Amino acid sequence: MPVALISVSEKNGIDVFAKELLSLGWEIWASSGTARYLTDRKIQVRDIALLVGSPILGHRVVTLSREIHAGLLAGDTPEDNAELIELGLSRIDLVCVDLYPLQKTIEMHGFSRESVIEQTDVGGIALLHAGAKGRRIVIAHPTDRSTVLAWLRAGRPNADEFITELVIRAEAIVADYCLASARYHSDGRYDGNILSSVRTCAYGENAWQKPAALLSLATNDPLAIDAFVQEGGILLSYNNFADIDRFLQTMTHIAAAFDIHRGLLADAPMHIAIAGKHGNACGAAIGEESKDVLKKAIDGDLRAIFGGVVMLNFPVSEELAEILLTYNVPVGTRRLLDVIIAPLFTNEAKDILSTRKGNKCRLVSNGALASLTKESLDVRVRYRFVRGGYLRQPNYAHIPDFQNAGVERYGNVSVESIRDLILAFAIGATSNSNTVTIVHNGMLLGNGVGQQDRVGACILALRRAHDSGHSTIGAAVYSDSFFPFIDGPEALANAGITAIFASSGSVKDDEVKQFCAQRGVSLCMVSDTLGRGFFGH
Repeated sequence: MPVALISVSEKNGIDVFAKELLSLGWEIWASSGTARYLTDRKIQVRDIALLVGSPILGHRVVTLSREIHAGLLAGDTPEDNAELIELGLSRIDLVCVDLYPLQKTIEMHGFSRESVIEQTDVGGIALLHAGAKGRRIVIAHPTDRSTVLAWLRAGRPNADEFITELVIRAEAIVADYCLASARYHSDGRYDGNILSSVRTCAYGENAWQKPAALLSLATNDPLAIDAFVQEGGILLSYNNFADIDRFLQTMTHIAAAFDIHRGLLADAPMHIAIAGKHGNACGAAIGEESKDVLKKAIDGDLRAIFGGVVMLNFPVSEELAEILLTYNVPVGTRRLLDVIIAPLFTNEAKDILSTRKGNKCRLVSNGALASLTKESLDVRVRYRFVRGGYLRQPNYAHIPDFQNAGVERYGNVSVESIRDLILAFAIGATSNSNTVTIVHNGMLLGNGVGQQDRVGACILALRRAHDSGHSTIGAAVYSDSFFPFIDGPEALANAGITAIFASSGSVKDDEVKQFCAQRGVSLCMVSDTLGRGFFGH
């Protein structure tokens, strides 16, 4: 009779699993807590303590015994089987373990070192690692229980491949657990992540960069890139995934910024549309009507949007699909888009967007886009690979609050200007620095990104706006850092800009303030150490 060893901290559903094993002819062994739980539910089980003797050190050394590990590590050979019989031990064929919630304990506010140590599993780690080495049926995650039962009922098809996958999963969970402990005790001096490949890309940024893939941290984040579902078009590329991540930063910053300012702006926008290229927005808009918002985002830069990416926080209907392809293009032609991302596509919309020759436009959905709030910002630590290692920093999650004393106002800043400055900030602070961003009436007019000097970013933003046929008179501007000279504000004022949001910290701050006052330009400033918006440096 095959033997299953069960030792779990989360008991929910373990009784159902144990009953199924019994019905399949298995014998159940369990650690004391699990054994009591199953016994109370009239499930026949043997307590491990009967095999290894009375627990010692407050049940910390129960499964850490040679009897248990001999049963897990014994090979399927006559010699090993004979030795087990001689010692009166049984081979253990399946081990089902979930570990103490160490990561959750570490993430809790106010935790102590003692509580972390108390929640550091040793026996469970040893059981999983030994079971993996012994190539047993290793269940390291509750979701694998039903999969294993179905496999057993089916007669164990492709046993070697199936067990290998369970072993890999168990070893990865053990490694991640140990990394969490090392990260905590070293205060971040030791770090790392366990990732799994979830999507294959044809190649990386360029065709000669192969192989390429999307790797997942399995965070259960509804907005994680691996949670986005492809609904149509050719295979998503490495660059597509990078663009989704970049525009998701912009989208969540817009949503969070307006969520934070609901007390100041009574008519916080419901709909957000972003159009972009190479990770930077070339068009964006907010508003109440989805049609109008989409059209304003497209109008932002009709030249740059060609072959670009569109991300929306509202569903794509048949009508919106037609707007995406035919609005403001010559009669008889259709707009070329690379990726469209939205919470949902109706079947009619998918049919329209997929009729282009070759069906190359990728359609990607994620329902979580429809309910974004300030809680939607990604606050996980960001890593960047550099030769020989990684750079590590907190994520881009700062949102300036115009209702707070931290944002200083000079001149009469209207609510309408603040609304545009908030949108300009969310776009500019998620575009490659140095950036200057121009917005008017809830619409992006020009985004001057990736420049090596501040006035150059101003001139580029103005040029992009004017090249697209937009008037910048009365518009608002965000600069992702301070102005080192008045040449930037002068270029903006000469183009009719009436409100500027920038950081302070330049030796020329007073000159900038005086210049803006003389030209009637409202100025908002936040300390550069608190609010500088460099991104993707």
